[in-house]
Amino acid sequence: MSAPIPREDRAAAGVLTMFFAVVFFTCIDTSAKWLVLAGLPVMQVVFVRYFGHFVYAMILYLPQERGEIFLSRAPFKQVLRSLFLFGSTICNFFALQSLPITVTTTIMFAGPIVVTLLAIPILGEKVGLRRIVAVCVGFLGVLVVIQPWGTEFHPAMFFSLAALIIASLYFIMTRMLAGIETNATQQVWSSGLASIALAPFALSVWVWPENGLQWLIMLMIGGFGMMGHILATVAHRWADASILAPMVYSQIFLAALAGVLVFATWPTVWTLAGGLIIIASGLYIWNRERQKARR
Repeated sequence: MSAPIPREDRAAAGVLTMFFAVVFFTCIDTSAKWLVLAGLPVMQVVFVRYFGHFVYAMILYLPQERGEIFLSRAPFKQVLRSLFLFGSTICNFFALQSLPITVTTTIMFAGPIVVTLLAIPILGEKVGLRRIVAVCVGFLGVLVVIQPWGTEFHPAMFFSLAALIIASLYFIMTRMLAGIETNATQQVWSSGLASIALAPFALSVWVWPENGLQWLIMLMIGGFGMMGHILATVAHRWADASILAPMVYSQIFLAALAGVLVFATWPTVWTLAGGLIIIASGLYIWNRERQKARR
């Protein structure tokens, strides 16, 4: 079994790598929303995203790693990580079917806040009063975005909230596996298990693409997924999650740009206001994490 590459202290490279990972994550959401609006079933789009990811990962890693690519040092954690990843994707794609990409992206910005809460029981971390207050403020920002009291609320926002919680569990598992598993093994396990689990559901509702553009995007979405998660895994090996967290917030600008250019939708005032609250809360938590690390 190939030895995993150990963690390195390369914070600047890690931050830049995480930014490009976020670019590919935005491409996944944009492609998924476009395909669903074009008439392809959500489960089919999720399956294509992971099966394409699996095929590209096999092409990239199999010639070098051979059979060792399937050997895991922590199979139970790998299975959990894979379940969290494709579960979050399913919920997110269902949300994108009805919500603007800026709304789903902004809700996902609360990820560092949820990770802070989940780190208490899962990682045994101690969280002080100030960070608890910051978490509450971030949750207020989520409420501003989804507006459960107003006419702008849509039931699909429950899918987005579920995606947020499950994705946070995925990132915790990613950090736990960093330095334990090789990048190749993590990519093949996460995409392969998802493909196997989703295949029966996707094939039962399968709709063939109607034109070349739909075929092209179906082929590309898996590549976006592979590149995004490879870069995110490398970034977490080069820098702590608390240092990388602010890079996720660059996605609001990328999502807004995709919404305008691809779907002709502009972010609402409520989305922007809630996003600023969530970002401010997340940055405060990030700063507290850095101060704690220095001490």
